[in-house]
Amino acid sequence: MAIGASDELLGTFVPIAVYWLYSGMYLALDGVERLDVYRLHPREEETAKNVVSRGAVVRGVLMQQVFQVAVSLTLFAVIGDDSGTEQKQPSALVMLLQFAIAMFVMDTWQYFMHRYMHINKFLYKHIHSKHHSLVVPYSFGALYNHPLEGLILDTIGGALSFLVSGMTPRTSILFFSFATIKTVDDHCGLWLPGNILHALFNNNSAYHDIHHQLYGNKYNFSQPFFVMWDKILGTYMPYSIEHRKGRGLESRPVKLDIAQQTKVD
Repeated sequence: MAIGASDELLGTFVPIAVYWLYSGMYLALDGVERLDVYRLHPREEETAKNVVSRGAVVRGVLMQQVFQVAVSLTLFAVIGDDSGTEQKQPSALVMLLQFAIAMFVMDTWQYFMHRYMHINKFLYKHIHSKHHSLVVPYSFGALYNHPLEGLILDTIGGALSFLVSGMTPRTSILFFSFATIKTVDDHCGLWLPGNILHALFNNNSAYHDIHHQLYGNKYNFSQPFFVMWDKILGTYMPYSIEHRKGRGLESRPVKLDIAQQTKVD
């Protein structure tokens, strides 16, 4: 199949553009000091706890996206229709069903692969620990992974979601753009009021922040949509959003609550 200016190309490159545009929005917000009251970590913690520079993170993400493009274009070329006829698009109801199936497949794949990378000491030390070098997550670090992890968790997981759900390349543009927004938002490091994703999903920036801390390293593996596998398999760590002493917010495991802290209404 010859891939021209098509749904296949858009399905490959639009989610990448969405990644940098949505991350860029959070990067702009990061410069607004009055929003520090909604930060889950003080600014100084990023420098103190993260062992990789922002420049290195950008280079790492771009490398992963190169692999992502290669796999995506190869997949579309293999499964594509050479007849030249336009593919029939599904109804809105069918599209919603395909979204639901793809979300379930992606969540299931990522939960078990992600958890195994924590269980297997070799894989954690040499592969997954790269992502956890960002103890204080931020938006464009969402896909900062070892290339092998990016291939296994994100690229293969995305391909399986696409194939099992039976979605068309045009539907995939919407699905993977949404999944990208969700992943970036989960790593944004902010708990902004009115965030619709926090209202729709229990898997959010506070939930995932717990996982990035040492005490939460063996909990909250679910990503990027729901928390069902954590709850079913006993790896769910409940949390509360607390006012941090001084300024800002903090995502704290419920069992580690400190009496003198004031719970956010």
